[in-house]
Amino acid sequence: MGRAIPLRTDYCASDLRALARQSVDANQTRRLLALAQIYEGSSRTEAARIGGVGVQILHDWVIKFNERGPDGLLNGKAPGKPSLLNDKHRAALARIVEKGPTPYLHIVVRWRLSDLATWLFEEFGLKVSHDTVGRELRAMRYGKLSTRPRSVRQDPGRLDAFKEALPPVSRRLPSTLKSAAK
Repeated sequence: MGRAIPLRTDYCASDLRALARQSVDANQTRRLLALAQIYEGSSRTEAARIGGVGVQILHDWVIKFNERGPDGLLNGKAPGKPSLLNDKHRAALARIVEKGPTPYLHIVVRWRLSDLATWLFEEFGLKVSHDTVGRELRAMRYGKLSTRPRSVRQDPGRLDAFKEALPPVSRRLPSTLKSAAK
């Protein structure tokens, strides 16, 4: 059976207990208190019981604590899958979105996500879904723009006549508000 890995010498049990009191992360607090038991001379089995884990997991905590200190006992976020687009791709995508499509060249009058995904494939050989393109555009602070719907039977002449028939705002205000508005 191998020897237990010793803990760092720059901390003591009281240091870890003080850090545990200040910590807002319950998991880090539990891990710090378990390691404090080891500093006080308890067995690794007893420290693992206090931490609510097995000896192997406690061993992993000791390694992380020795490498990075108390911050090594925080739960880290998994890195996830790296983005398919790099900065060069994003810059080119931003340029083409800002410029807009050329109807005779791109065969569209406005960009759709699928059009941009196709453009990325043709330009860079990147096979991305329209969901990925949408996520990248949102990350680059581009919003979805859509036109306001308009009835096909809408008559511009009647619309102008309606606007002209409305009284000016100042005539509709009560007299008490007219003096306040000035």
